[in-house]
Amino acid sequence: MTTPLIGASNAILKITELINNVANTGLNVLITGETGVGKEVIAQNLYANSNRATKKFVTMNCAALPETLLESELFGYKKGAFTGADKNRLGKFKTADKGVLFLDEIGDMPILLQSKILHVLQSGEFSPLGSDQEHKSDVWVIAATNQNLEEKIKNKTFREDLFYRLNIINIHILPLRKRKEDIPSLIEYFYRSNQLNYPQSQCSMPDSETLTLLCDYPWPGNVRQLKNCIKMQLVYNSWGKILEELPRECQETNITIQKGGQSKGAKPVAKDSTRIMSQFIDISTSSDKLFEDISLKKIKKLASGRVEK
Repeated sequence: MTTPLIGASNAILKITELINNVANTGLNVLITGETGVGKEVIAQNLYANSNRATKKFVTMNCAALPETLLESELFGYKKGAFTGADKNRLGKFKTADKGVLFLDEIGDMPILLQSKILHVLQSGEFSPLGSDQEHKSDVWVIAATNQNLEEKIKNKTFREDLFYRLNIINIHILPLRKRKEDIPSLIEYFYRSNQLNYPQSQCSMPDSETLTLLCDYPWPGNVRQLKNCIKMQLVYNSWGKILEELPRECQETNITIQKGGQSKGAKPVAKDSTRIMSQFIDISTSSDKLFEDISLKKIKKLASGRVEK
């Protein structure tokens, strides 16, 4: 069953309109956006609205397998093609014939395999491993990535010609924090669709105050994180428990924190941590120098401890 596109934001309405216009064209589509925004949902809706909806929708995660296995999964192989190939096997391109092949995480596809994908897109033909025979493939390819492919092209890790072949139609999904007006509708949808799986739950939809707090949260994990939070709520029977967990995640994913726990340009944490902590207990008496010597992550931790106390 295809998950519908949920939301009333201009971004979602424009994507819905684009899906209706593109679905029956068969033009290759590249879906971009952060992890968890719902790229596969977009692909499923393209498929469901197309004249290929009676055929198969086949998904291949390009980041899930090493190059050798990925190639055999995509193109199939003949018996004896390699050790362990004891029978013929159809690949994704053959399985999805007349239907849709969704190449998820296309940005992680090895550079050598990209040329073979390009050949299929250009000629509509491919050869299984261990075979010289060309097979025809009438597949609508929809690809998705959370990476900047233009940057990967500059770094020679993604083929420019493949990018332009895939990116005939581009659908970019904004992160949830930039379309907060969709959050109430998503909460209601996930709540209703999962409620039957948790019949013991006594919780109802969030009240207006709780809903405001949920809409103000930045949702670094996007729609996937929101969906999981609704499932947690149905287990905990408490919106309060969910609200307790969210600020903790927000601290851990703050975009100003760089690798190693330091904010960009921050000086290392002072060695005399006891002196810093004793000064920080009363923020009003702390000097500006203190904040230059301590990481933002440490400041947050100390501030949280003061509030809890």
